[in-house]
Amino acid sequence: MGVSQVAIVGRPNVGKSSLFNWLAGKRLAIVDPTAGVTRDRLTHLTQFGERFVELVDTGGIGIDDVDNLTEEIEEQIQAAIDSATVILFVVDTREGMTPLDSKVAERLRYVQVPVICIANKTDHSKLESQADEFYQFGRKVVPVSAKENRGKDELLEAVLEKLPPVDLETNPPEEGIMKVAIVGRRNTGKSTLVNTLAEAERMIVSEVPGTTRDSIDVRYEMDGKTFIAIDTPGFRRSKAISTDIDFYSTHRAQRAIRRADVVLLFFDASQRISKVDKQLSDYIAQQYKPCIFVVNKWDLMVGSMPLDKWVTYLHDTFRTMLYVPIAFITGQTGKNVKAMLNHAQMLYKQSRMRLSTAQLNKLLRAAIEKNPPPTHQNRRARIYYATQVAEQPPTIVLFCNDPKLITQGYQRYLLGVFRDRLRFNEVPIKIYLRRREQSDERNEIDAETEE
Repeated sequence: MGVSQVAIVGRPNVGKSSLFNWLAGKRLAIVDPTAGVTRDRLTHLTQFGERFVELVDTGGIGIDDVDNLTEEIEEQIQAAIDSATVILFVVDTREGMTPLDSKVAERLRYVQVPVICIANKTDHSKLESQADEFYQFGRKVVPVSAKENRGKDELLEAVLEKLPPVDLETNPPEEGIMKVAIVGRRNTGKSTLVNTLAEAERMIVSEVPGTTRDSIDVRYEMDGKTFIAIDTPGFRRSKAISTDIDFYSTHRAQRAIRRADVVLLFFDASQRISKVDKQLSDYIAQQYKPCIFVVNKWDLMVGSMPLDKWVTYLHDTFRTMLYVPIAFITGQTGKNVKAMLNHAQMLYKQSRMRLSTAQLNKLLRAAIEKNPPPTHQNRRARIYYATQVAEQPPTIVLFCNDPKLITQGYQRYLLGVFRDRLRFNEVPIKIYLRRREQSDERNEIDAETEE
């Protein structure tokens, strides 16, 4: 299980970004009375008690963006809601309940995760009775004031109560049903593969691009194991999205990627890699999803193009995803499909592995001894210890003297070491940098070196 995400949502100007900064303990989000300042999701790893969580700030629900980015903002908000472990529904105590608050409450009514109503701007005790009106939404209400630093302990306690038990995060079940999202631009043979897997004509297979307009889950079995294939609509370039059907198909396909354990990114062996393919790979990387590049319809190319030429082509095009394995298949006949799915199962297992802190620090120590962090602004970064805090994706936190001193280049070096030497060498790895607290005297790296 990945790091629990706590999403902050609500209408514009209720103080979501102020709340985000307050809980994060630093000024990260722009705080401005102008509606619409926050557009993209903003995330930050923070610690609630002994638990690590990702805070997620979102734009205001219901805003009419002046730059015609309303749809994009809504996509980001929905992505945050879909990925959340706990949702903080923020309202404004001083302004009271508004019709837009009610619309937000209705939108959150059927989500499958806990929702806590945060009555922000409850700046003093006399306003607490005014916050009680939000109980009409049927949610637990926690009155707070980010500005006046009121109610933080109560808010953290309420969130910790709703987070999944620690043992579910640190000890995921050994077996589970792997969800595989099959994505790619239109007419690359995705639905044909699903039919081959299910051994039945479950999808409409057609030469007309864009036949599949919704994401559909199909269960199938192989070697006694059950899988779920998520067939998705073919992606189109953003500028080519001209109808509501196209818009929602793209949205659902992106949602399928977020739901998936492993993503199969399809390419047509007879076609060149397109801008759509690059957009898809970027989205998969942003979601930290294990992926296989699947070159389909390979039977059409046998004898006319060497296999290693396509491998080089993919590596040259997707330079930041060199760790992604490549499969050459013929979906219509099922050739190489079983080997591809076995590899997907291996990626699924890699993404769920957890290393002990001792193993991780032994590797980190060797990496630092071989190549110490460079000096930055006449100061040298010091890394004291590391710990893996989550799976899917494997998530590692490095505790150091100052995160700003560890350059992007050095982070890439450490990421390469982890990928080469650890058991999850073909899946994305998340690395967070955190300043070691003064009260924390752990120093696994230097202590061993001194011995």
